[in-house]
Amino acid sequence: MHVPRPSIRARRWLAMLLSPLLICTALAVPAKADNPIIQTIYTADPAALVHNGRVYLYTGHDEDGSTNFTMREWRVWSSADMVNWTDHGTPMNLATFSWADANAWAGQTVYRNGQFYWYVPVRQRGGGMAIGVAVSSSPTGPFRDALGRPLVANGEIDPHAFIDDNGQAYLYWGNPNLWYVRLNADMISYSGSSTQIPLTTAGFGTRTGNPSRPTLYEEAPWVYKRNGLYYNVFAAECCSEFIAYSTATGPTGPWTYRGTVMPRQGSSFTNHPAIVDFNGNSYFFYHNGALPGGGGFTRSVAVERFTYNANGTIPTINMTTAGAPQVGTLNPYVTQEAETAAWSSGVETEPSTEGGRNLSFVGNGDYVKIKGVAFGAGATSFTARVASGASGGAIEIRLGSPTGTQVGRCTVGGTGGWQTWTNATCAVSGATGTQDLYLRFTGGSGNLFNLNWWRFTAAGGATNLVTNGDLESGTTGWGVFGAGTLASNTSVVHGGSRSLAITGRTGSWNGPSQDLTAKLTNGRSYTTSAWVRTQSGTPTAKVTLAVTANGTTNYVSLTPAAPVSSTAWTQLTGTVPVSWSGTLTSATLYVETTSGTDGFYVDDVSVQ
Repeated sequence: MHVPRPSIRARRWLAMLLSPLLICTALAVPAKADNPIIQTIYTADPAALVHNGRVYLYTGHDEDGSTNFTMREWRVWSSADMVNWTDHGTPMNLATFSWADANAWAGQTVYRNGQFYWYVPVRQRGGGMAIGVAVSSSPTGPFRDALGRPLVANGEIDPHAFIDDNGQAYLYWGNPNLWYVRLNADMISYSGSSTQIPLTTAGFGTRTGNPSRPTLYEEAPWVYKRNGLYYNVFAAECCSEFIAYSTATGPTGPWTYRGTVMPRQGSSFTNHPAIVDFNGNSYFFYHNGALPGGGGFTRSVAVERFTYNANGTIPTINMTTAGAPQVGTLNPYVTQEAETAAWSSGVETEPSTEGGRNLSFVGNGDYVKIKGVAFGAGATSFTARVASGASGGAIEIRLGSPTGTQVGRCTVGGTGGWQTWTNATCAVSGATGTQDLYLRFTGGSGNLFNLNWWRFTAAGGATNLVTNGDLESGTTGWGVFGAGTLASNTSVVHGGSRSLAITGRTGSWNGPSQDLTAKLTNGRSYTTSAWVRTQSGTPTAKVTLAVTANGTTNYVSLTPAAPVSSTAWTQLTGTVPVSWSGTLTSATLYVETTSGTDGFYVDDVSVQ
C-alpha cells in the first residue's frame, strides 16, 4: 500500500543534517554520475551472476540512517547493458529462514540444475552466525529456504559458491578464518567435513601490528577460474579494508598472494568484491559510501570494467563515478519498466499490482536517467503507465540532462488510487539518434504519481509487426501453434485491460502464435519483447520464429529462454537477425516453454 512519506532523498538529507560526519561524503557526489549503480536505497556486498544474456546483481540492503550493520533483506537487480539496471525488489528476507533472527548479510547466488541457489549468512535464533541456502527456479525469485536449517554453522560469515569445470562445487566462507566444503550435486548438502584453509603469509600476504591476524585475509572470498588458474579475491585488513587476491593451481590451494586489486578508498571502512565476465568484458563490483548520507553502515554498490594483464594478473582498479561503459543501446520502442534506470533522483520503487515493481514517491523535480536510448530516425509519441492517488503532475521528456532539450510533455491526472493504473500518451518531436533520456517529474507538493512502464512510438507510425500486440482487441490476429485454447483475459494483465491466456497445451512447444510471413525482411535484425506470466508452475519460456523456406523449417529463438512464474510478469526480450535461403513460404511467431504444458498468459508483444 502506497502511504505518503518523505522520499528517500529527503530522508537521506535529513540524516546528513543530523550527522555532520556524513556531510562531506554526500556533498562530494557528482550529479548524474553512473556510479554507484543503485541510488534508490543503500546497497552492499555485491554478488553478480551472468545468466541468459543478463547480469543479475544480488545485494544486501543497509537501512537508512544505520549506525551498525542493520540489514533485514536481500535485493536483486539486473541489466543487459551494464548501465541501465532493473529493480526486481526483495525476493528474500530474514523471515525466509524461520530459524534466523538477524543479520541479512553478504550472500551469493549460483545457477545449477535449472535452479538458483542463494547462500547467505544469518544469525541463528539463540545462537551465532550460520550459513543458510535458499532456492528458486528464477534468478529474481521468490526464494525459499531449501533446508529449514543451516547448511553449515561455525560462527563465521560471507559464503561464496564455485562450480569447477569437472562439476565439483565448493562453498567457501569465513571471517576471521577461511573455510570450504565440497558441495554435493544437489547444492544443498556436502560431503566430508568443513576444512580450514591455512592462512599463511605466502598465501595471503603479511599484516603488521596484529599478532592474532598475521595475514591480510579478512573476509568476503570470491573464487573463480580463468585460463586454468584459480583466483581468490577477498577483502583485506580491516579497518579500512582494501581488496586483494591470491591464485592457485587448484580450487583449495595452496594459494599464492598476488597483491592489491582495489586500494583503500571511499568512505566505507569495508569493501566486498565480485568479478564476472559478460559480453567479452570483465567487470569488478564493489561497494563504497558515495551516496548522500553514505558511510560505513550506509553503503552503495558500484562497478568498473577492467582488462586482465597479459600474464593473467589483475590490474589495480580504482573507484570512479563514471562506472562501466554501456554495452549496446536500449530500445525505446518496446515496453520498458520504469524501475530500469542508470540514475534515479528522489524516487523509490515498490511492488506493483500489475506485477514487478513501479516507481513510487515521485515528487516535483525528481527524475530518472535512462542511458544510451536508440531513437534512430525518431519518435512521434510517448506512452506511460501511471497511477495517482493525488492530483497527478507531468512527465517531461528531456534529452542529455534533467534540464536538457524537452521533446515532449505528458500530463498525468489523478486516477483515484496509487495502484489504479491508466495510460498517459503525448506527442514527441526531436528525439532522434542515440541519446541519454531523462524523465523529469513536475507538479505540486507531496507525492505526485506512480509510474509502471513506458514506451515510445517510432516515426512513420507503429512499427510493431505483431497484430493486436497489446491484446486489447481480444484474440484478434492470434492463433495456436500446435494445440491449445486461447481466451482473452481481463483479470491478469500487464498493461491495459486485457491479456491473452492459453490452456490445454499438449506439448511444451504449443503456444499463442501469429503469421509474420508477409512482414519480414530477409537479413534484418528484429527486436522482440513479450511479457509472460504462468497460470501455475514455474516453466522456462521463450519466443520462437518458425521460418520455412524451400521446404526447410528453421527455428529461430527471438529471445533467450527465461524462467517465468505465476506471481509476476517476466519480460522476454532479445534482438536477433532473421534470414533464410530461397523462397519464404511461412514465418510463424509463437511463445513456448522449454518443458511442461502449463497454461500461461502473454501481453504487450512486439516485434520491431
